[in-house]
Amino acid sequence: MWLGAGHALYLGPSLRLDRHSGSVACLAVGLDTPFTVHADAIGARTVRTVLVPPRTPHRIVADGRMLFCYLDSGSPRAAACRDRMLEQTGGFGFDHVEETTLIRRAADSAPAAVLDLACGARTPDIDPRIATATAILCADPAAAISADQLAAAVHLSKSRLLHLFSAQAGTTFRRYRVWARMLAVGRAVADGADLTTAAANAGFASPSHFSDTFHAMFGLTAADLLGAGARIIVDDPGLLLPQEETAR
Repeated sequence: MWLGAGHALYLGPSLRLDRHSGSVACLAVGLDTPFTVHADAIGARTVRTVLVPPRTPHRIVADGRMLFCYLDSGSPRAAACRDRMLEQTGGFGFDHVEETTLIRRAADSAPAAVLDLACGARTPDIDPRIATATAILCADPAAAISADQLAAAVHLSKSRLLHLFSAQAGTTFRRYRVWARMLAVGRAVADGADLTTAAANAGFASPSHFSDTFHAMFGLTAADLLGAGARIIVDDPGLLLPQEETAR
């Protein structure tokens, strides 16, 4: 698993994921064979690529290797990836325009090249106030910052912040904060910390709170992921914040 500025990529076995609901968008690609995605809005669809929206319970049943691109909703990449899906149904995107190339090249390409295929080399702008808000959450994910405090920091009313956050980021303020904490845990584990310490430092109330939240977001526990041999690699040791990425 690679962690970077506004994204996380997983490439490996399907891991038999349970039904779950992520905080951010996820592009799933069946590298070896088609897979089936189950969700209330679409029933069961067998595909090679699907973009799963945030906050949407679903289950993926697959054999062989999978690529999962988790796209930080505070990054412009998520909207760009959605625009590259040829079909939109029930909030899901199907049939990525670069599906064949992703299947053929993902396993042998650098994470940056995979992201360019998934989202395009150029991505749309995000409202700078929302970019700043997501950067604040990522800078100190353990902080108990409220929506009122975050709104004041970016010079918006609370209601306007929450509306813009959902519209621009595709997920809620609270769900995004969970995502920021998950990234912090991944970075700490990559640096050698154990899961318990990393979760506590990232703001999770207890090891069980972290484990339950991770399972709800990804369909398995973090211990199971690491136990299956997954390695965490930080593409950018500083994990650039969203507004820094946008400014490039």
